[in-house]
Amino acid sequence: MKRYKLISGCFIFIYLISFTGCINDFLDFVPEDKITSANFPEDESDIKLLLNGVYAQLREIDVYNQGLFGFGVLDGITPNAYNWGNFSTTKAGNGSLASGDGEMLTFRWQRCYDIIARANNLLSSIEKVDLTEDAEAIYVGEAHFMRGLAYATLVESYGGVPLILGEITAEESRQLARASAEETWNQVLADYDVAVSTLKKDAPETGRATLGSALGMKMRAYLYQNKYNEVLDVTAQIEALGKYALFNSYEGLFNGKNENNVEVLFDIQYMEGENSQGCFIDQYCGTGTGSWTRGSRYVPTDDLVNAYEMADGSAIDPANPYEGRDPRLGFTVVLPGTFILGYQFPNYMYPGGAFNHPGNRLKHLSTRKYRVQNEEDLPTAGQSYLNNIIIRYADVLLSKAEAIIETGGNVDEAIALINRIRTERDDVKITALPNGLSREEARAKLRKERRIEFALEGLYWMDIKRWKIGKDIYPVHVYDHNGDIIETKFPNGYLEHYNLLPIPDSERSLNENLEQNPGW
Repeated sequence: MKRYKLISGCFIFIYLISFTGCINDFLDFVPEDKITSANFPEDESDIKLLLNGVYAQLREIDVYNQGLFGFGVLDGITPNAYNWGNFSTTKAGNGSLASGDGEMLTFRWQRCYDIIARANNLLSSIEKVDLTEDAEAIYVGEAHFMRGLAYATLVESYGGVPLILGEITAEESRQLARASAEETWNQVLADYDVAVSTLKKDAPETGRATLGSALGMKMRAYLYQNKYNEVLDVTAQIEALGKYALFNSYEGLFNGKNENNVEVLFDIQYMEGENSQGCFIDQYCGTGTGSWTRGSRYVPTDDLVNAYEMADGSAIDPANPYEGRDPRLGFTVVLPGTFILGYQFPNYMYPGGAFNHPGNRLKHLSTRKYRVQNEEDLPTAGQSYLNNIIIRYADVLLSKAEAIIETGGNVDEAIALINRIRTERDDVKITALPNGLSREEARAKLRKERRIEFALEGLYWMDIKRWKIGKDIYPVHVYDHNGDIIETKFPNGYLEHYNLLPIPDSERSLNENLEQNPGW
């Protein structure tokens, strides 16, 4: 278990209070017992404090923590998982979301702009401090990396948004109009390009962005725009680093003992401690106790379970449906008949069962991925110490495979990359896909492999949107242990405007220049 991290997990708020006094009409006085714009920042330690404050926002709910972008929860607005409760995340996943709904819808917008504001403040503050050329370049690169990440999250969610590239007043912020989606993506890439040009192969401290982090997120930005030639260019740059590979254990990827391993390009660092140091992943998506205060609200569905194939390529035995399946199923989902925390899960029993939230009617399945599995180690709610992986090398391989397929490249080369995912780890050995597949067959195999490999990691939502397959897969029924329908996702079918979230009414009430997305 981790007891410390080099990047502080606490939320750091810097209040810059301008204070100018006049003594004898000519003597300026600066107080020495408080932080002010006159005495902060003074040196590199202050710049690092500001940098930590930017990173800290990644841990906020509805950016990468418990909220929409977190694993499991973002998958909850896809067929992969079910969001219990009458929350905006639930509504986003079943077609009932409205622009007036708060929670995730509002917080995601606000938290991303908090990152942008802090990054802009960091960039302006760097100019006030005497730093070495190398140190300044790295701080500048990290600020741009984080700003690019925030704008990427915004454009993925809402489309084009106002672009703020410096410090502005509250009144100025209320006059901004939305940039186009293309302009917003261009800003994302511009920020990542600065990070690529300044960051090093290895970070000064564990958890900070590296050159590989910037290249990985740049690759994803191109992938999410279906710019496949550019994806191939960036994956070649990642490979040239010679730094990343598949970790030998799929199960071990999500174990606290193996964090910051060779497969991780960028992750969010957590540690055992207060809520600002740990996260809510385990509370909302992981180990439950069947109580109202702790238990899985976001859980995998039968639709996801049914997508896993048999490891040897044979047909699934209805009498023993969980035996012989792709090992990633058991590493991702707590299944009936399996053991967790010293208990064997029966087909159904409650209290007990999957120990999901008492209000959650889906009780025969639960999440294993990112789950602390030692009974003595069960973290206090909100204090899970497992890092949240944002991008890993498996995504590089599958993004390259997809780009090869979509640019008319050698299909067998793409299949060889997919087969690395299926055969290269010690604990995942699945029948390799054959050569000679058509481009359409290879595309179908690639898309299924992405769904399985990254199940409950929050990527499937963007895949559905960029592949334009929502109309083909919805409506989707969510079933309980008796086979009764709990919920139907998008019961009237998937409409094009669902590809974007609505601009929150609360934001539009502050700024009349924010046009609403069509259809909302």
